[in-house]
Amino acid sequence: MTTAAPMPVPFPFAAIAGQPQLRQALLLAAVDPALGGVLIEGPRGTAKTTAARALAELLPGAPFVTLPLGASLESLVGTLDLGQALAGHELKFAPGLLARAHGGVLYVDEINLLPDALIDSLLDAAASGVNVVERDGISHRHAARFVLVGTMNPEEGTLRPQLLDRFGLCVRLRNLQDAAERQAIVRARLAFDADPQGFRAAHAKEEAELAAALVRARALVADAAALPYGDAVHEAVGALCIAAGVDGLRADLVMLRSARALAAWEGAASITDDHVQRVAEAVLLHRRHPATEAAVAPPMASPAPHRNPGDASARHAGDSDWGAMPPEPVGIERVKPLRPLISTQQAAPKKA
Repeated sequence: MTTAAPMPVPFPFAAIAGQPQLRQALLLAAVDPALGGVLIEGPRGTAKTTAARALAELLPGAPFVTLPLGASLESLVGTLDLGQALAGHELKFAPGLLARAHGGVLYVDEINLLPDALIDSLLDAAASGVNVVERDGISHRHAARFVLVGTMNPEEGTLRPQLLDRFGLCVRLRNLQDAAERQAIVRARLAFDADPQGFRAAHAKEEAELAAALVRARALVADAAALPYGDAVHEAVGALCIAAGVDGLRADLVMLRSARALAAWEGAASITDDHVQRVAEAVLLHRRHPATEAAVAPPMASPAPHRNPGDASARHAGDSDWGAMPPEPVGIERVKPLRPLISTQQAAPKKA
């Protein structure tokens, strides 16, 4: 009889270094899962999976559920036994991954490669906290409150704007260019691989403090009377969303909820304009209109190629397709003139 292999020990969240935006976005989504989850964009080897697994350990008794790429819609949302229901017996429901992830973290690697139907069901449940299964007029619903974490490599394709907008927060990771920072991260990883339990024991106090802070922040967010905010906060949110050219009002709502989650995490008495400013980029990154992208491009972005101001492509740079090739001159080659098949002189006269 073969024994099951032990589950790998997760890397402690407190020891993750070099990705402050990622840490903040994940913690805010854990404080208020109704934000709609976190989309993490970035190349391979930037601690996307490590951070998601570590987050689940901060939540008391939280499951960590992974959605494989080959999963079916039934395995995600669950199935109903219609035979039992039509026979007048009790409705039988077979839970799916959404039910298993309740109270924990649902992790989807390469979410951009999933069928749209699965992504729609994921985002619906993540935003509402309820999973509804319907089949032939029979429906069943159950609680599905979880932290959705999706990762993707933009080089392998992206999501439709309609799906991007439904993610609460987005973080775009890049390869680290600071040598000292890279060395510190590599040393920490090697130390963990050499002695996982010893490494975790060294960060146990910080882990316990993070877990306790999450419990306090969640309780504060659940209190409707806590964390008030005034007109100045509303004005700041509206101005940021208008400047980003977002569609609809979902960005405004998510930004307010994110600012409230950040205030709860820090134990503030109220939501301030500073809280709004610190969550704005994660809220707007995947919702910003392409025409405004250049105005807020990150410092590490490569400079735009030089264009002649009189060129039409320069006047419509924001509307041009990525990768479009400029027109090239083509030489004109003389060809031999064609001779008509029937000479006009030999054509038969028309009848009167």
